[in-house]
Amino acid sequence: MSHSPGAGAPRPELPVMITRVDPEVPLPEYAHPGDAGADLRTTESRELKPGERAVLPTGVSIALPEGYAAFVHPRSGLAARCGVALVNAPGTVDAGYRGEIKVIVVNLDPRESVRFERFDRIAQLVVQQVEKVRFHEVAELPDSARAAGGFGSTGGHAVVDSTTGGNRYASVVSDREGQ
Repeated sequence: MSHSPGAGAPRPELPVMITRVDPEVPLPEYAHPGDAGADLRTTESRELKPGERAVLPTGVSIALPEGYAAFVHPRSGLAARCGVALVNAPGTVDAGYRGEIKVIVVNLDPRESVRFERFDRIAQLVVQQVEKVRFHEVAELPDSARAAGGFGSTGGHAVVDSTTGGNRYASVVSDREGQ
């Protein structure tokens, strides 16, 4: 019997308590086996003009076990087809939060309005185990290969030219080639 890399016994499902704030809303569900995110739906119909944002209720509240958090991610289809994004993506649902999950959406399409109907899928919920850390202050951090490089330090970004004060644009080729 052969196993593919990473194959093994499936992980047990994490039990998460859920309450419907709206008794008619479908519970979050995974569209396909292996999906990381369960679809969240809105309970309100709403039209967003270009550039407009709204807080859409999902009709559900959850109780996560300690050591877990849920993250509200955008749906790629809404982004590609309609220009819909989440303002604070990913939104964080902490283990202690018991209120209704709400999603802050924005219409980034410059010309077209987008309309949400009751029970449209608007986001996806990914539940993950999270570490609780204890911060301790030190005078200096240890060295690393990356050091302080960040915010595009691996390429594919605009770079300020210090000699002229203007911008020059770095090639995205290095990103495509994995450099």
